[in-house]
Amino acid sequence: MTLVAGNVHIGVTGGLFKAPLGTALPTDATTALAAAFIDLGYTSEDGVSEQWDDSVDDIVAWQNATTVRSATTESTLSIGATPIEMKREVLEMFHRGSVVTEPSAGVFQLDVKPVVADPSIWALNVIDGTSQYRLVIGRGEVVQRGEVMYRNGEPIGFPILIRAYPDANGNLMQKFSNDVAWDPV
Repeated sequence: MTLVAGNVHIGVTGGLFKAPLGTALPTDATTALAAAFIDLGYTSEDGVSEQWDDSVDDIVAWQNATTVRSATTESTLSIGATPIEMKREVLEMFHRGSVVTEPSAGVFQLDVKPVVADPSIWALNVIDGTSQYRLVIGRGEVVQRGEVMYRNGEPIGFPILIRAYPDANGNLMQKFSNDVAWDPV
């Protein structure tokens, strides 16, 4: 058994980004994202979670009541995060279909409309020293919004769950890294 402590990584920092469909997808972990990607800014101290929800049906044999096979009937990928910067890009992402306006100089307004579909491209950069990781969802959208809490001593956050859908190549997500531990050779 070979144990390599250097292969243990921490999500020290990074960023969550959103871009319109049709934006050029990243092809590695380190190249700058296309200008169309919007940086959603600071995320709560809970970080960002990659969540898999698999439904499996067990096939039980009549003869001995033993599971003889399992069939995955559903597999869902989601990314959860709580952006904590109260800026236009975050507000418009959280309130899909609503737009911040400036009806008069220095007065900003958000008329919250009923939510609309907003499939987008999502990128998550994760950095640990010189090791960089990039997760790219080529087609996904916010499918769940959590409670926005206004509380003394805590940042106002906008909890979201992004659901990944297959992109044009059938990928739910692509993962990139510059970490040599990923070297397949």
